[in-house]
Amino acid sequence: MSTQSRMTHEIRTATLDTEFARDVLRDLALAPKQLQSKYLYDALGSSLFEAICRLPWYRITTAERRLLEQHATAIVRSIWQKADTVPLIVELGCGSGEKIVILAEALQQTGGRGRIHLIDISPQALEQSERTLGRLRHISVVGHRETYEVGLRQAAAAREPGQPMVVLLLGSNIGNFDTPASHEFLCAIRGALAPGDALLLGTDLVKPEPVLQLAYDDPLGVTAAFNKNLLVRMNRELQADFDLDRFAHVAVWNRAARRVEMHLESACAQQVRIAGHIVEFEAGERIWTESSYKYEPSEVDEMGRAAGFVTSKRWIDEDARFALSLLTAR
Repeated sequence: MSTQSRMTHEIRTATLDTEFARDVLRDLALAPKQLQSKYLYDALGSSLFEAICRLPWYRITTAERRLLEQHATAIVRSIWQKADTVPLIVELGCGSGEKIVILAEALQQTGGRGRIHLIDISPQALEQSERTLGRLRHISVVGHRETYEVGLRQAAAAREPGQPMVVLLLGSNIGNFDTPASHEFLCAIRGALAPGDALLLGTDLVKPEPVLQLAYDDPLGVTAAFNKNLLVRMNRELQADFDLDRFAHVAVWNRAARRVEMHLESACAQQVRIAGHIVEFEAGERIWTESSYKYEPSEVDEMGRAAGFVTSKRWIDEDARFALSLLTAR
């Protein structure tokens, strides 16, 4: 092998020796095959998800924004009870910043100041959120391009003695965790808080199956494009050779588990090369890419109690069946 060929080979090998490659190869060896939902959010995936949030069939974002606009003052007063303090506000998964800016504006209008820490694995989301918040006075913003857990630890480490802290987990992001993982994650959030601090939790509530089906398999095919973009990403970053026409987006309501599942279904028996490895698919075999759990309000209360919270207040959009719950750390 020539020196140039050896260097090219070494560069290619280093590119494939990543956490993404290792996770993909490990998870596609499971039964059923699956991929971590966090990998859906590359630059294009993040843009497609922003488009999903504007679809008339996906009502989570509009319902949550409506609740925030209606109750922003009440929420701010609940988390900012002492006029001489500056709350530390941490948003896990900031998106475009369109939600947290509603609370930041309400805080500013009441004469308060705030320190906001944004946590997201998408650099595009962080940049957009920071621009959205940049026009506000008396609000300082710090971005963390990290996983929720790592970013939360970093934000909590920046807390000043006696400073009140509130964590925002909106968009029903908690629904992307299975039951054991959601409990573990809520416990991690509680561990970063002091008694009296708060968690503002957005949860999508159980609703009729046809409504859920349209939300996750929309007529325009935007959600399908979001899901199949994961194949595009693996082709680009892991030298995979997925044929997108041989995989279909499938959304399933699992009534027993109370979750919508997104899958990519193989249309035929085939082999796909990924990071130098061959992965075999049977006809009809699926890759499980994301789950979205739906809740009843009583279940949210129980999840909070099990992690060390008590439900202080709740606001529900009955039309879209979406809830915002303010959980106080015990």
